[in-house]
Amino acid sequence: MIMKGGNTSETVTHALKDIYALKKPNAVLYKKKNIMRPFEDSTSLEFFSKKSDCSLFLFGSHNKKRPHNLIFGRMFDFHVLDMVELGIEKFASLKEIKNSKCAAGTKPMLVFAGEAFDTDNEHKRLKSILIDFFRGPTVTNVRLAGLEHLLHFTAVEGKIYMRSYRVLLKKSGCRTPRVELEEIGPSFDLVMRRTHLASDDLYKTAHRRPKALKPKKKKNVSHDAFGTKLGRLHMQKQDLSKLQTRKMKGLKKRKVVGGEESSSSSPKRAKTPE
Repeated sequence: MIMKGGNTSETVTHALKDIYALKKPNAVLYKKKNIMRPFEDSTSLEFFSKKSDCSLFLFGSHNKKRPHNLIFGRMFDFHVLDMVELGIEKFASLKEIKNSKCAAGTKPMLVFAGEAFDTDNEHKRLKSILIDFFRGPTVTNVRLAGLEHLLHFTAVEGKIYMRSYRVLLKKSGCRTPRVELEEIGPSFDLVMRRTHLASDDLYKTAHRRPKALKPKKKKNVSHDAFGTKLGRLHMQKQDLSKLQTRKMKGLKKRKVVGGEESSSSSPKRAKTPE
């Protein structure tokens, strides 16, 4: 869910449209202005979240105190879980970077660089929000040619740099292709402003999976490296002496006459059981 506030700048408007272009078709863009302040009152934001059935949102606004403002956030049970406010210091749109773009709906690869994403609590939560926001639908298989879009986030010296690249697989003279990155936009230089983070208990509750969604484990069923389904059967102990085998003339018992074995010249055909 991508929305803009009552007052927005041209930079914020283009930024929201470009991020919507990256999220198509898994996003909803509200073109009308919505007068709201998420950090002071999130009631309207929660109403639109329930109306559009969206758990992730991006809100853009602009004022003198906080110019060119973007708020990334997510919901839990249609209530604000956590959100981070970022200010745009430098922006290059998709139109300004004149390179061939990726197809709409392409699932991007996400790369995070910088110690702050692993050490600082606010940056950790921002990283989690960005992963949820840009990762796209869950897939089981990915083909090599489908790995063509890369989003790179770098946290250094209190700023966050977002870059978007197109992955080019070129000939290298061997089986492994040579990988090159071509910037396609949008490009952001961001600075973190305000944050609203959920408590640890609520954060753990939001991560719990319902029992109905947990896959049931099937006993004695496994899969090999090629995906073949293998099963193990447990049978009762069998008495091999009573095992019925195929009757053949060569295996027929000979009659014993006077201590010596003798066989008839024309043995009778063994009757098959009905």
